[in-house]
Formats: sequence, structure tokens, C-alpha cells
Amino acid sequence: MKRLLLATALSLLTATSAAAQTVYVVRHAEKADASSDPVLSAAGVERAQALSAALADAHPDLILVSPLQRTALTAAPTAGHHGVTPVAVPFDGGVEGQVAATVARVRAQPSDAVVLIVGHSNTVPLIARALGYADAADMPECEFDRMTVLHLMGEGAHGQVSRYGAAAHCATE
Repeated sequence: MKRLLLATALSLLTATSAAAQTVYVVRHAEKADASSDPVLSAAGVERAQALSAALADAHPDLILVSPLQRTALTAAPTAGHHGVTPVAVPFDGGVEGQVAATVARVRAQPSDAVVLIVGHSNTVPLIARALGYADAADMPECEFDRMTVLHLMGEGAHGQVSRYGAAAHCATE
């Protein structure tokens, strides 16, 4: 009887793990200038390619970006590799509205979906927290290499932070 209960529990754990959404949350790559809607710099183009390489086996079902071209340009190599058209989530309602709309789109996906979100230094931590990853740290303006990987199961999230591409160099005080 104990073996049967253990086998059932392990089966449920395995089934639950297989049904977890995987969400990759990154900031856009380095921008060419400080204008309101810049393209990527040469380093940013390289980072966008590095993101595509890092997610080569991820097979995203959905790619969410902001309406600003630096997020779409960051996502473009990954989108092209996987044949997915990025969806721009507008800033209706400001940052809070954009974060809420992004989270709603993720939550509307099937339980086994893979999603890539390309946001901004102020939205990436907010999105990760809104998806249930309370440990998401604020992001300094100089940080471009953080990739937060979330596994969503219901309202809960398990996450980890990794790095991709060239190391971002933030000046220390």
C-alpha cells in the first residue's frame, strides 16, 4: 500500500512538473542612444543574437515585447529562429497597466506553454514579481545580461536568475 501511495505521489509530481509554464524574462539589449525609442547598439545586436542562441532549444510559443522597438529588436533573432511573431503589449494604463496586461497574457496560455518576455529595467522585476517570483531584484540601468527563468504552477512560481551574452559592466559605488 505504501508503494502504491508513493508511486501515485511521484506520478502527480511528475505530471505537475510537466504542466508548468516556463517563462523567460529579459531586459532589452543595449540601446544605441538615449533617445525615446532607439535601435540597438552593436553590442545590443550581439546580445540579441546571444539571447537567440541561449533559447535555441526553448521553443517559445509566445513572445511578448513592449511597443518600443528596442524590445522587438532584442526578440527578433529568437522570434525568427522559432517562427514566432512577437506581440507588443501597449503601455495602456502606464507601467502598471502594461505589467498587468503582460501577466494576463501569460496566464491565458496553456499550462505547458513557453513564453519569452522582453521588457525594460523597470518592468522586468515587476513582471517577475507579478508572476509569483517574489525574489526578483530591482534592475540597475546598466544591467543587460540578466535572464530570469520562471516555472509557473498555478499561482506559484519557482525561479532562477542566470546570465547570457557578454557580461554587463555596472560601475560600483
